[in-house]
Amino acid sequence: MAKRRRKKKKGWRRFVPSFILNLTRDQWLDILGYGLLTTAGLTILSFLSSNNGVLLGKWLNVLRQGFGWGAYLTPLFIGAVGLWLVLRDFGDQLPRVTPSQITGMLIGYLVLLVTFHFPATLIWFGGDFLATADAGMGGGHLGALLTRLLRGGLGNAGLIVALLTGWLITIALTFRITVRDGARALQSLWDQIDSSRTAPLPTPKIDTTTPTKKPKPQPSSPPPKPIPINNGSSSASAPASPPSPPLLIGDDQQWQIPRIEEILERGQEQDVSADVLRQQARIIEEALKNFGAPVRVQEINQGPVVTQFGIEPLLITKRNGKKKKVKVSRIKGLADDLALALEAKTLRIEAPIPGKRLVGIEVPNRKISLVALRDVMESKRFNEINSPLRLCLGQDASGHPTIADLTSMPHLLIAGTTGSGKSVCINAIIATLLLQKTPRELKFLMVDPKRVELTGYGGIPHLLSKVVVEMERVTGALQWVLREMDERYQRLSDAHATHIQDYNERVAPRLEKEPLPYIVVIVDELADLMMMAPQETERSLCRIAQMARATGIHLVIATQRPSVDVVTGLIKANFPARIAFNVASAVDSRVILDLPGAERLLGEGDMLFLPPDAPTPMRLQGAFVSNDELRRLVQFWKAQGRPETISTEKSVQQPLWEGLGEKESDVEYEDDLLPDVVDLVLRENRCSISLMQRKLHIGYTRSARIMDILEAHNVVGPQPSGGKAREVFPGAARRLLHPQGGE
Repeated sequence: MAKRRRKKKKGWRRFVPSFILNLTRDQWLDILGYGLLTTAGLTILSFLSSNNGVLLGKWLNVLRQGFGWGAYLTPLFIGAVGLWLVLRDFGDQLPRVTPSQITGMLIGYLVLLVTFHFPATLIWFGGDFLATADAGMGGGHLGALLTRLLRGGLGNAGLIVALLTGWLITIALTFRITVRDGARALQSLWDQIDSSRTAPLPTPKIDTTTPTKKPKPQPSSPPPKPIPINNGSSSASAPASPPSPPLLIGDDQQWQIPRIEEILERGQEQDVSADVLRQQARIIEEALKNFGAPVRVQEINQGPVVTQFGIEPLLITKRNGKKKKVKVSRIKGLADDLALALEAKTLRIEAPIPGKRLVGIEVPNRKISLVALRDVMESKRFNEINSPLRLCLGQDASGHPTIADLTSMPHLLIAGTTGSGKSVCINAIIATLLLQKTPRELKFLMVDPKRVELTGYGGIPHLLSKVVVEMERVTGALQWVLREMDERYQRLSDAHATHIQDYNERVAPRLEKEPLPYIVVIVDELADLMMMAPQETERSLCRIAQMARATGIHLVIATQRPSVDVVTGLIKANFPARIAFNVASAVDSRVILDLPGAERLLGEGDMLFLPPDAPTPMRLQGAFVSNDELRRLVQFWKAQGRPETISTEKSVQQPLWEGLGEKESDVEYEDDLLPDVVDLVLRENRCSISLMQRKLHIGYTRSARIMDILEAHNVVGPQPSGGKAREVFPGAARRLLHPQGGE
């Protein structure tokens, strides 16, 4: 049997060992990083030593003639790139360098070469740029080339102006300093110099500028600067200073609003060919004409997901010779036939288009374009709306950004099947608010029974408590919101204010009190709450929705099962603003929007938005925010504060549900449901095993054990004879929950 001949490697591969060819991408990057670090180190040592080898000598000669005096900075750049390649796995811990900063540093290096070369040539070489480069001085041959181009095109004066402009651009890009920031810095410096000239000699006096507060010794150091966000920690405190009370985390000097360009990314615009649109318009006219409904396409509005064709019904001649326009209902009845002619998987007809004498036919685009949240937030429409709680929902069928006002809704109901874009919409709403408001102005209470959608926001200082994931705690959380609403109404009544904005703008500055923050309650899945405690959930949500608008408390409720037992008629009546993503049937669409249409949506963010002041819904493509953008936003706020220190106000009654607005208690109870049971006993002013079973959905054994615990702590009396109710002792109940504070 003949032996198989081993195939010889062809070309250069036969000279390279096989283990080198099998290296992974990360291994190649590590090798490149170590090589760049070695090159940078050898270059620096060669500059310091006079005895170099042949290779290093030629390398230094190339650097000096190519970059002149800028050659001494070259090993620093090479070493920085090599160090980044070696430490790329620790990217979260390394300082972030944006593309604009890299561009600024490159522009600054080129400007530096010209700055070196121009005066060196005039002083030592009489205007001979090449002689300066051959001597290894100035900016080398690269600096000579740039200098000759600028001087030949602009002259000596223009060259100097170009250098100054280049340095300003370098500073602006590298250090993110705008002209406004520079003017403010110069103004503050001038104010400090002016105040130091006119300030009297220091005398041992007590500052009495705030007569409503007790005088406190003020340190001589300037007020604290805002927390630096890039490194995620505050600067070291001044040495040898007396211990001062901790700064409130809600102080305006402590909070910084994130920059949109540092958190969010831009989207990519995709244009459909005009020939394709004209062809589709011709198909629509021919198809409807063949079915006895002649129309004319008057306008075409291209959106990110669908293209809207505005058609005008034409006149048709009847048998008796009279002419009459085509009925809109006839066009709507031909939707399926029109979708077949256009080869579209679904088609929606809007009859008529609001504010126009046209019928809209929405045809899906062949390729869906992404609507980035940054594009919507940077639009002119977003800046025109004056509202404390602006929401970026997406773009309409014409490609125009759609901005909503949560304070005027005042609550929002969202429904859609799994994968339709419901969770992305909730994340976009939260991200929009986090990019506008500080924890001093806005608080969140998040309920996430699924434990996957909202738990990523844990740790941001806007949270009133940890994200509520236990179903047993949801009822207590809603009860806390009700008590907070009642307490705010009492405060508004005492101050003679009509709503929260009136209180914050007029009353709070006059009384020198902290303004009330807005509270947004977000529930990711309503169906789970309605299954566990339908009556308590419906009663609490309806009461909050009916009354909480004036106090600045707003609800954003989402569900993936929009059935009548989840979205009841009472809940739907109190949520005039609704968003419907793709649903399973027309029945579900009627539950949410009171009309069909949501079952024809395309998914992936395609939605129908029903504003509270509009009779018909609008078709939108929801704004998209990626996980990386959310991660950067959460890390930005985590670097500034902790959620357990944001409590600025307390309810009239001490909240019996621990974890809201205060630090977690260190008290360990004999049963986890004991706080909820005591809350139930105080609200009902009675206690029985059947009451606990019915209200808390627990079994008989656990209810009996909790009853024994309450009796042992004298919260309830012994079981009387004759079937009478047990006696309740409220003081003992409060001492059981708060042993440190008593009653």
